[in-house]
Amino acid sequence: MDEVFRQPDRPIPERIADLLARMSLEEKISQMVYNSSALPHLGLPEYNWWNECLHGVGRAGVATVFPQAIGMAATFNAPLIKRAAEVIADEARAKHHEFARQGDRSIYKGLTFWSPNINIFRDPRWGRGQETYGEDPYLTGRLGTAFVQGLQGSHPKYLKVAACAKHFAAHSGPESLRHSVDAVVSQKDLYETYLPAFRTLVTEAKVEAVMGAYNRVNGEPCCASPTLLQKILREQWGFTGHVVSDCGAIADIHLHHRVTATQEESAALAVNNGCDLNCGSVFWSLKQAVQQGLISEEAVDRALTRLLRTRFKLGMFDPPEAVPYSQIPYEVVACPEHRAHARQVARESMVLLKNVSNLLPLPDGLRSIAVIGPNAASQKVLLGNYHGTSTQLVTALDGIRSRVSPQTRVWYAEGCDLAASKPSYWGKAPTAGFAEAVGAAERADVVIMCLGISPELEGEEGEAAESDGGGDRRSLNLPGVQEDLLQAIHATGKPIVLVLFSGSPLTVNWAHEHIPAIIQAWYPGEEGGSALADIIFGDYNPAGRLPVTFVKSVDDLPPFTDYTMAGRTYRYMEKEPLYPFGYGLSYTTFAYSNLRIPAAAETGDEVEVQVEVTNIGPRAGHEVVQLYVRALEASAKTPIHSLQGFAKVYLEPGERAVVKFSLTPRQLAVFYDDGSCAVEPGRYALFVGGSAPDTRSIALCGSAPLCGELQLRGRRLPLPF
Repeated sequence: MDEVFRQPDRPIPERIADLLARMSLEEKISQMVYNSSALPHLGLPEYNWWNECLHGVGRAGVATVFPQAIGMAATFNAPLIKRAAEVIADEARAKHHEFARQGDRSIYKGLTFWSPNINIFRDPRWGRGQETYGEDPYLTGRLGTAFVQGLQGSHPKYLKVAACAKHFAAHSGPESLRHSVDAVVSQKDLYETYLPAFRTLVTEAKVEAVMGAYNRVNGEPCCASPTLLQKILREQWGFTGHVVSDCGAIADIHLHHRVTATQEESAALAVNNGCDLNCGSVFWSLKQAVQQGLISEEAVDRALTRLLRTRFKLGMFDPPEAVPYSQIPYEVVACPEHRAHARQVARESMVLLKNVSNLLPLPDGLRSIAVIGPNAASQKVLLGNYHGTSTQLVTALDGIRSRVSPQTRVWYAEGCDLAASKPSYWGKAPTAGFAEAVGAAERADVVIMCLGISPELEGEEGEAAESDGGGDRRSLNLPGVQEDLLQAIHATGKPIVLVLFSGSPLTVNWAHEHIPAIIQAWYPGEEGGSALADIIFGDYNPAGRLPVTFVKSVDDLPPFTDYTMAGRTYRYMEKEPLYPFGYGLSYTTFAYSNLRIPAAAETGDEVEVQVEVTNIGPRAGHEVVQLYVRALEASAKTPIHSLQGFAKVYLEPGERAVVKFSLTPRQLAVFYDDGSCAVEPGRYALFVGGSAPDTRSIALCGSAPLCGELQLRGRRLPLPF
């Protein structure tokens, strides 16, 4: 083994330098596109960088399918999500090595995964909001960190897989404009809301890759932005990994943003400013760009060095026996243990929004149940987007049928189409299924209605075939005649459990006023129906919390194209929501006591907060303890309140736990118009409880979080960007 790059005991920089010296310019460029070419004279096979694992290994055959990311966010459980990512990474490694043994190195078969999506879900109309961890920067950062750490592993030398934080930055719709829009964002909003999760994943999780967004930010294309890729990412945060473009984003620079005039100019601009890998074909123009003097070969080497470093860290140039992750057996893929974890994540993701007179959980021994609605037997609503192929998809109807006794009659009726509101071509009325649904309801002791939307109505541009907004939603209401169906079933007088499937908020105001029990199920993955039945029949006590605000009306939102945060999310929204961020009910009751907050601290201190939580209800269950901060005397505008801590604890009836939080100076910082931040002396209110401290949460939960006041003393403490 004469080649230094083949020697695992040599330092990676030496190995990279040796490999680069053996490549021509054309060969170097061939390694900077997502479908990198084989280099036979060096013994390098082809490699396709593009892979996805948003909630399971995606688009490459069989894999465990977890709840969509927004559902994972609703668990408010970072260790649970880290374990899900470990499962995903194990399956990813096993599948990759099996495919390679079979000579298949095509798309979606590699070890570089373009997940997670940590954009802020700033507007509920955005079709890709389902891919995110919601609207809060802190929650997104914590769950994103857990996911990245689970994917990348903890080996001192090798990555299990390479994760990628996307889409950098201020990428959150509208989908139809994403290739040309200039997201005009104030420096305050940029650093206070859009960037913190990226900063956390870079500085704490050590994410290996960052993907640039399609859009511009303040005039600069994200995939060629000196501000984002050089100043912020590498200089301010010290990022040492590689940057990949979103697919087709480099071509957008000249075709749609019109910042450049040619492919050569776009390729050179991107690489010179820090983009290393092209999902697309524009980087093939780099040879001409070098010849035209637009870029140097040294700049090409710099970019390729970062890409090769990732491949070396994945063990791609080492003997398989030297890489422990290459020994993961293929038999782990979709194994029973992984399926069980998907069910647990689905259980913890579902949010109980309403439960009047304790209709839920339903008792055993019911004579009959009617399961009604277009999502009751739908497999599509289990999946969301960017998913793999499950070995078994358990629909809501499947889960309920499996759970009840053989003596319980389960009636089923679709009731209506998911979205149709007009007669079909053949004249079939959209209400044609109402009669069957009403007949089923009249014969049942209780009705479970499965409504909402599906990935056909929301998603990425070009993916949501029935979306009326290019992937986004123009309305947040139940589509078609679903609400009419709900009202028709309500008129029977039978008790109704409404289950909402969606990847984003729905304005179900009528349902909230009239339906006794409501569950938000998201897109819950392959075991969604089993998890739903667990909750409906009391085998699991629901504990999910909303990671995004459910507004009462789309009219309560600022214009979709306005990227300012004023009036958006719970942190700056002044309109009363239907269901607030952080909200969710339980079948038991938790009491809070003995909140301990220091009366005073210095501006540079970490602040310890402690509270006691007791299960005073009849059932065991999880409680999500949430810590919110409100600055009372800040010199700049600050959020109404801001989540800065959460912990999920499991308590038996009568059991008590002490929950502790540690607030860093950055969590108490005030952000200014220039994007800088500092800890200011003054008064801060700290709230700890099972929900946020807004009036709507208090009204829905029937109790308020505990509140204490902290006085910060000393000098104003500036913090680094």
